[in-house]
Amino acid sequence: MPLVRPFQAIVFDSSAGPDITPLVAPPYDVVDEDMRARLLARSEHNIVAIDLPEGSPDPDAPDSRYRRAAELWRAWLDAGVLRRDESPAFYLLEQSWEQDGRRKARLALFAAVRIHAFDEGVIVPHERTLPKAIADRLALTRACRANLSPVFGLYSDPAGEADAVIRASMGGKPMLEASGDDGTHARVWAIRDRRAVAALQQILAEKQVFIADGHHRYTVALAYRDERRAADTAAGVAPSDPAYDRVLMALVNMDDPELTVMATHRVARAAGGFDASRFLQDLAQRFEVSPVQRGDVRPLESLDRPGFVVALPSGETWLAALRPDVNLDEAIPLPVSTHWKSLDVAVLQELVLRPLLGIHPDEPETLDRLSFVKDTASAFSVPGGDVAFILRPTRMDQLKAVALAGETMPQKSTYFHPKLPTGLLFYDLS
Repeated sequence: MPLVRPFQAIVFDSSAGPDITPLVAPPYDVVDEDMRARLLARSEHNIVAIDLPEGSPDPDAPDSRYRRAAELWRAWLDAGVLRRDESPAFYLLEQSWEQDGRRKARLALFAAVRIHAFDEGVIVPHERTLPKAIADRLALTRACRANLSPVFGLYSDPAGEADAVIRASMGGKPMLEASGDDGTHARVWAIRDRRAVAALQQILAEKQVFIADGHHRYTVALAYRDERRAADTAAGVAPSDPAYDRVLMALVNMDDPELTVMATHRVARAAGGFDASRFLQDLAQRFEVSPVQRGDVRPLESLDRPGFVVALPSGETWLAALRPDVNLDEAIPLPVSTHWKSLDVAVLQELVLRPLLGIHPDEPETLDRLSFVKDTASAFSVPGGDVAFILRPTRMDQLKAVALAGETMPQKSTYFHPKLPTGLLFYDLS
């Protein structure tokens, strides 16, 4: 079976025009209650009504949010708010945005991608997942029998073979487009030409896919596939290449120079009183600590070893660089690769957050004292915490090396910009 396959997408009705901005939303995990209300004020048919439904989190409750989502999904299909595309296709997404004074663009190929268990080495994760988020998305998938959001996947194509085929398919008006509040503009085309489809299937046939974003969604797709397989087996049914054997993915060339990875910074609170002087003294046991100007990350960007900037609410700001005499194999006695131990986020987690602040993902009860901030300027203000850590983005070569070693990075080690919007395309699993 091919790794990627065209599919007949479920899409919002665009008979009034291709712009469906009022109907799309950011990914569910970045939408809070205020944003959800703003999105629904634009249209009662904004996808957050289904992707983040109201109601009880208990799937068996009469007012279950998942039951509500399924009712809306079916009602919108019946009313023509959502419709099935005319024929199977690959779908090309172009996202363009302004960054550092220039316009950038990123291409993604939407496809139904064959699901593989992680130990098969075809689909490769790089971050940890949280059971609570998986349970929520699995219940929603069971209810709607659809992938509402894509998994963001990366493949290596340094020669740009797939990009060449994709770019040749961008002619004419897009079938859909939408603008985000962050200034990102999305346009979607359908690729139905048989030669183009065959060429893309051939190019991508032997590729590994690295999950950039959507680890929970992929883990849910794997669990859902296994559930449906077991149910079919129990019923004596053996469907050929069923829809649930695949998952909706947006595939991006990881060798594209326009691919933008940003850092996610950490803000931490101490379990009791926080003594800044004592903290800096303890930090200096393994790090060279030197003052830097608040808001200035240039010393960090030029660092040739693991490190980060430390900001305190008082306004004091320090560069913490791992001491050259620190042996990471001894300092981090875990059965993981040197690639993993050399990550800034791993060094921060194992040598600072755990020993100095008592925060670690293996102790979930401590994680309420750790928050994540994407904006660098906001991180320097240490919002709601005792100390902030400003990090560099994880590089593509680091992600690939850790993933190929069969390891997962700490949570939120990467932040791919821009996010993929929810609401452009849906994959029917029924």
